[in-house]
Amino acid sequence: MTTRPPDPAPAAPAAAPVAAPAAATAAGLAAKLLPPGRRAALVPRHAVTERVVAAGAVKVVLVRAPAGFGKTTAMLQLRERLHEGGVATAWLTLDRADNDLPRFLGSLGAAVAGLDRDEARPLGAPLDAVAALAHEGPPFALFVDDFERVQETAVLGLVSEIIDRLPRRGQLVIGSRSLPPLGLGRLRARGQLLEIDAEALRFTLPEAVAFFALAQQRGREALPAGTVARLHGKTEGWVAALWLVSLALERHAGGGDFVERFSGSNRAVADYLAEDVLAHQPPEVRDFLLRTSILRHLSAPVCKALLPRMDCARLLERLEAANLFLTPIGEDAHSYRYHSMFAAFLRAQLEREHPDELARLHLAASGWYESQGRPVPAIDHAIDGGDHPHALTLLAQHATTFLEQGRMRLLARWFSALPADLVRAQPALQAVAVWAQAFTHGPWEAMALLERSGLAEVADAGVQAHVNALRPLLLAMMDRPEEAVDIGRASLAALPTASPFADSVLLNASAHVLSVLGDQHQPQRLLDAARRAHRDSAFNRMYTESLEGVLDLKQGRLRQATARLRLAVAATPQAVVSYHHTNGNAWAGVLYAGVVYEANELEAAERLLNVYLPLARDVGLPDHMIASHRMRARIAFGQGDIDLAFEILAELEYLGHHRQLPRVVASARLERARLLGLQGNGPGALAELQRADDPAVWARCEGQHLPAQELDDMAIGRLRWDIHFGDARAAVPRLEQALHEAQRSGRAYRALKLQVLLALAWRRAGQAAQATALLATVLASACREGFVRLILDEGPPVAALLQRVQAAADEGSRPADPILADLVQRLLAAAGGPVALDDEAAPAAQGDAPSPETLTRKEIRVLQLLAEGYSNSALAEKLFVSDSTVRTHLRNINTKLGSHSRTQAVAVARRLSVIR
Repeated sequence: MTTRPPDPAPAAPAAAPVAAPAAATAAGLAAKLLPPGRRAALVPRHAVTERVVAAGAVKVVLVRAPAGFGKTTAMLQLRERLHEGGVATAWLTLDRADNDLPRFLGSLGAAVAGLDRDEARPLGAPLDAVAALAHEGPPFALFVDDFERVQETAVLGLVSEIIDRLPRRGQLVIGSRSLPPLGLGRLRARGQLLEIDAEALRFTLPEAVAFFALAQQRGREALPAGTVARLHGKTEGWVAALWLVSLALERHAGGGDFVERFSGSNRAVADYLAEDVLAHQPPEVRDFLLRTSILRHLSAPVCKALLPRMDCARLLERLEAANLFLTPIGEDAHSYRYHSMFAAFLRAQLEREHPDELARLHLAASGWYESQGRPVPAIDHAIDGGDHPHALTLLAQHATTFLEQGRMRLLARWFSALPADLVRAQPALQAVAVWAQAFTHGPWEAMALLERSGLAEVADAGVQAHVNALRPLLLAMMDRPEEAVDIGRASLAALPTASPFADSVLLNASAHVLSVLGDQHQPQRLLDAARRAHRDSAFNRMYTESLEGVLDLKQGRLRQATARLRLAVAATPQAVVSYHHTNGNAWAGVLYAGVVYEANELEAAERLLNVYLPLARDVGLPDHMIASHRMRARIAFGQGDIDLAFEILAELEYLGHHRQLPRVVASARLERARLLGLQGNGPGALAELQRADDPAVWARCEGQHLPAQELDDMAIGRLRWDIHFGDARAAVPRLEQALHEAQRSGRAYRALKLQVLLALAWRRAGQAAQATALLATVLASACREGFVRLILDEGPPVAALLQRVQAAADEGSRPADPILADLVQRLLAAAGGPVALDDEAAPAAQGDAPSPETLTRKEIRVLQLLAEGYSNSALAEKLFVSDSTVRTHLRNINTKLGSHSRTQAVAVARRLSVIR
């Protein structure tokens, strides 16, 4: 045989082990980071590689084709070609375990570290992989193979974020059997996507001739040119079929009759050829191939565990020398995998010929991995082999460790594959299954499972500890804090119990519920007790720090909240390699994104939300769903992507309806009203406010301190509308009363927002001096703690007030505080620069008053879209014109209206009744 199989087999799906030796863990990661072993004899794919090089600065190269078309070989040669051209490259092979976000992020960080793109990072500091890939610098290409293995929306969202942020000289090369859901249509429309499909990967006739010529160099019989041409025509250039034909021809001298009988290029042909090749192997080799096909990674020791009477090291060397079925893993001379197409054939053949062997082989593999301290592949093999009792035995030994580490998705995957009756027979494991269900599929499904399980009737003290912690936690997650606090109090009275993990969760959940219900003292004592109850649990460490951060933020301590939430998202054990503040922990992740957003670090917040929003959506916690969608919509609106902002809110509203969460539905409508108000659409905003006004929802919220409603509830929504479109003077006493109540109950964060709104109300009521003084007071607090978005999210009116604060400071007798002055400058810059005070447009030039009649119909349409907040690029898409055409329209509008900015142009147009 003259060339390697066209594609490598997928990597092992085992997630990062809990107690694996460091060498085993490093070896597993190294296998993913190294491309498949390079064979010397390869048919050069010049047409493919040069097509990529000629494409220049496309962001994504998608190499997509079914199995056996040589995707990985083409990627390997492209990698070498780019490397020769001075482009830094890194490789990452995915497997199904990369659907676990922490696992994917760890692998990604390790791959990106090889590019040396974060030169400023201190030695030993964690790598922010997305930021490193977004950094402008020398050219690089990140190769990601077997991408079809990933379906998790959070992982796909992160990859989409990477693509969006790639710098001018950065490139992502994806190998996949299917079209990945990464929003490629937009990249294709912008000319930022190059697709290499099956047609491009088929061997041309000259490449087929070169392929068989290489076979001849390895001592195989030469084929006449006509025979090669017929084979090329019959296989349609399918690389795998040609490779298998070359193997089969060894037993058909001359090949004439075989070639004439051979027809087609589908999977049935591949199976036929593979069977033909397998049938002519010596019995020992055939037996080895079949029985080791259950393994995802092959090495002599693990093969020996399956086949103790065989010389497995010698057989592996023999198969490699014959280039038969095996693909080396990276540069490791002793680790291999079968090509996926042939592995599937071999496993099917094993099931047909030796169905009774499967359980024994999987059990042997499971035992070997268990002996190596690798419980994840040990449990995987036990399940794959149908040995569910042994899988449960292993799981029982390690479930508590996985639970304490927060490995909920891994646990959920296993429990979904195990028979429910066997799990129910082990109450301790059934309790773990409920925990996993809660944090992967949401509290409703978990509560239903808890009720079906009968765990409440189990006498075991450890099981009862889990039940007593689960009930109040699930009720709190289901937005039922009043019920949760009653049940929680009874459970707290029984502490301590036989389960420190459950005790700590109960203390944390009770602290959260009491905080929501307005208790200002007891939550802190419970959190302190939770820390003492179980210091070694990564999950509970995350939970406690998250809740501390929520309390800090409510009390106006943004810097302390940020520090605590940063600790919470980093509360991942070393066994799960984390990615700088983004390790897949949805509970803490959304909260951390919130404080990052508040500090106006919008790019970082958007990156975090791309990871955590899908996870929050899957778990279904109301506050997390509301907060994540609201932030993402606000970021999109601020970027001028108005359509996306409203799409995000439509999704939130749908989720609320689908999951029967009226507070989620009302919050989506409330935020839509806010955005309509920012567009100047008072009637639309009022209509949406009326739709959001669900009395049952907001009556409950009035007596609770819900994190997602701290700055945005129905009362604030109505006050905001009155300030901008109604009777601002009448809103003042209501704002003062709300402010007094917030201050009395220790809600400093809410009090700051109400002060901003009160300043805006005074300004519109004509009390500019009072408004300016109050906003200056707010800015002093914001300056100390770093609050930004609670001010900026009020839109252009607050920018006008900021200018008054700046002017008052400049005119004062005492020197202005330089730190405060810098904050005001930064706020004005973030708000879009100077605006006309009191919403008055800049006057036109003397003797040249603006006239609406001079505006064209297209320019009026541009003004309407400007008023709605669309960015230049979004305007271009809406109007089907180029960005330069949009800039021309804006220059013409400013000239005709005598304005100097987008904001002034809109103000002039409204004053002239050109737009509403």
